[in-house]
Amino acid sequence: MGVRLQGFVLLAASLALVPVAAQAETGLSLGNMAPPSGQAADLAQAVRQITGVRVEPDGEGLRLVLEADGALGEPTTSVVGNALVAEIPNAVLALPGGDNFEQFSPTEGIALVSLANEPGNRVRVSITGNDGPPAVNVSAGTAGLVLGIAPGLGLASGDDNAIRIGVTGEGDEGYAPRNATSATRTDTPLRDVPRTIQVIPEQVLEDQAITRVGDAVRNVSGVVQDGGFGSTTDQLNIRGFFTSGIFIDGFRGDGSGFAETANVERIEVLRGPASVLFGNTEPGGIINLVTKQPLDEPFYGLELQAGSYGFIRPTIDLTGPITSDRTILYRFNGAYERANGFRAFDQTINRYFAAPSLAFSLGDATTLNLDFTYRNDERPFDRGFLAIGRGIVDTPLSRIFGEPDDVSRVEEYGAGYRLEHEFSDSWEVRNQFRMLSTDSFDYRAEPVRLNEATGILTRNFRSNDDIGEVYSLQTDVLGNFSTGSVEHDLLIGLDLRRQTSGGTQRRLPGGLTPSLDIFNPVYNVVERPPLSALTNEVRNNSDRTNALGLFVQDQIQILDNLIVVAGGRFDVVSQYSRNNRTGTDSGQDVTAFTPTVGVVYQPIEPVSIYANYARSFQPNFGTSVDGNFLPPERGTQYEVGVQAAIRDRLIASLALYSITKTNLATTDPVNPDFSIPIAAQRSGGMDLNVAGEILPGWNVIASYGYIDSAYTEEYFGLPPGSRVQNVPRHTASLWSTYEIQSGNLQGLGFGAGVFYTGDRAGDFEDTFDLPSFVRTDAAVFYRRNNWRAAINVQNLFDVRYFKANNFGRVAIEPGAPLTVVGSLSIDF
Repeated sequence: MGVRLQGFVLLAASLALVPVAAQAETGLSLGNMAPPSGQAADLAQAVRQITGVRVEPDGEGLRLVLEADGALGEPTTSVVGNALVAEIPNAVLALPGGDNFEQFSPTEGIALVSLANEPGNRVRVSITGNDGPPAVNVSAGTAGLVLGIAPGLGLASGDDNAIRIGVTGEGDEGYAPRNATSATRTDTPLRDVPRTIQVIPEQVLEDQAITRVGDAVRNVSGVVQDGGFGSTTDQLNIRGFFTSGIFIDGFRGDGSGFAETANVERIEVLRGPASVLFGNTEPGGIINLVTKQPLDEPFYGLELQAGSYGFIRPTIDLTGPITSDRTILYRFNGAYERANGFRAFDQTINRYFAAPSLAFSLGDATTLNLDFTYRNDERPFDRGFLAIGRGIVDTPLSRIFGEPDDVSRVEEYGAGYRLEHEFSDSWEVRNQFRMLSTDSFDYRAEPVRLNEATGILTRNFRSNDDIGEVYSLQTDVLGNFSTGSVEHDLLIGLDLRRQTSGGTQRRLPGGLTPSLDIFNPVYNVVERPPLSALTNEVRNNSDRTNALGLFVQDQIQILDNLIVVAGGRFDVVSQYSRNNRTGTDSGQDVTAFTPTVGVVYQPIEPVSIYANYARSFQPNFGTSVDGNFLPPERGTQYEVGVQAAIRDRLIASLALYSITKTNLATTDPVNPDFSIPIAAQRSGGMDLNVAGEILPGWNVIASYGYIDSAYTEEYFGLPPGSRVQNVPRHTASLWSTYEIQSGNLQGLGFGAGVFYTGDRAGDFEDTFDLPSFVRTDAAVFYRRNNWRAAINVQNLFDVRYFKANNFGRVAIEPGAPLTVVGSLSIDF
């Protein structure tokens, strides 16, 4: 649930009320509509062409979309009779049908929408109501303006509230957002980025009733689940490589528990090496969650989801100004979740989440944002199913192979700030800090070994108890300048990170945990031992990582249709680990230089052709016979691709890539207790993605991914050419919704989708197969005014499928059977 551009719904509830008379005399300047300062000078000079006008139904009002060849300047408004008039400076109409536009009676209460050129490179937009001037909400976009229109209340009543004008920031781009930050650390149009980025916007999360990041990335080619640590955390694979952790607003998480989506505005998936901006990462890519920020107009949203297996999840989203001059803003996102789950555990899911944030305007050029998060999650620790032969044991999906009260708990606190200051229209500095503190615990009957002949499963009571802290500091200097006719967007950055962790794993001595007959299970044969009885301590460690990164990136506009993005990063990573059981220490200092370069060529306005070269690195924990750590693992990618705007709101991309990861540690054939860095993994393939609006009300997001991933050298006994665990050769998805735009059924919508994952190697040694599957989802929803009701059916045909394997043959995560989720949301 989030802010949607719905004209009267949003405006009547939250926007400032301006007396009609005052506006008629002086005109109303939308001060908040000022573009970013770096663009102000350009907008004052450049004359933008408005190349398209769309009038679309939107609730009880209209949506007027002005398509332009760049950002339009700040409009001024005035009232003339029953018409609200907006004049856009430095713009001209350049429509295929002429230099004016008229549409009579587009909806009830609106008599006319017209646009015409005015002297002095101005465009006049006139919206005439039947009974009075309309209510209009103006939103800025990177290539035009969006106006939400609702019939006015009429001047005859003497109501001062006939006109409500406000700014919501970004226009609602539906399924096809145009900008992303993950690839360049700047808000850059996707068409200007020489990388493959897929954005999953808030509307997709809402339409699919998504609450987990792992479910959201089913819409992205080449991204699959890779593990899951007993169905307790997000572990994903991108382009054939395990991706370690999820980033939140560009900051690295610690990988404990499921990331929360209640305060997520969109999810950005950057594919390929990302070390130049994010430090030590795997070469497949990263996932970055972009969170919701305080708004200067009040908005209040409530949503309740309820469904199968005792699932219930209320969420809240509140934002607006605290002070009358709007220099202090707030936002609060909260969620509670409870569920029994489809597995036969006595332990239930209980989850609490809160995310308050504040934004301060410290003068015209300085802003400060403070944010806090709290997450408390308790759920079953569930290793899932077991392999038998080359397949998976055929038992009821609800049957568990641990104990009914196996549990995982995660408690996390987070706090941070973002300080931005503009020195001029061209230069600014950004300083950000983020702290995460996590305490995690689990206690379970761990499956150890299955006797496939008898069906007897050996188990062991085990418990992990860990704490971790991550402190991250980022400082960026951003500048735009020209060298002759060449324009530069320069980014210089410094990153500091300190990450500490420590904890224990304790086990019950062998032979004391009762085994389980998987075909005739009996649970609670003995009372769960107290933690003090787990006397076999196999891990007691304290770890520390200090990292320093310096980088430079330049986005160079050589020609209007030729962009080069080049960057380099130097990292120093110091790692220390103490084995508290033995009293021994180990550590290493790693340095790495990571370059990247990409080129974008735009032969015509809607098409971008790009190529890139990028590298990544990860410290290597293998040691050689001389006791030294091995050199870092290095990833290298070569990629070419094309992005195209099929229509204004329908975007497609195609990429071909080749990634090689080298310096993988493997057993030293001469000294088997040590390692040598000769192993390598390669991954080549294709990503195809389509997202956007086919016709008014008809949205689609689709993908196809091909991954050819294998080890190219012997890797801990695996022969060259061996498959990589959990990596399918093919993935595909298609999700589409249609919402009726007019008539008695206006607001009624339907959605359907299919998600395909090919067969995969089940474990590292490839001793069994994870079978391919097709999952089908469906939805029906009804949107009216400021509320929305929906029913989502997930796994419509009740297909039995398995998402991923944690490790070995005893930890295969099952997918949920047919699940129904109902939701009701209301915005004020």
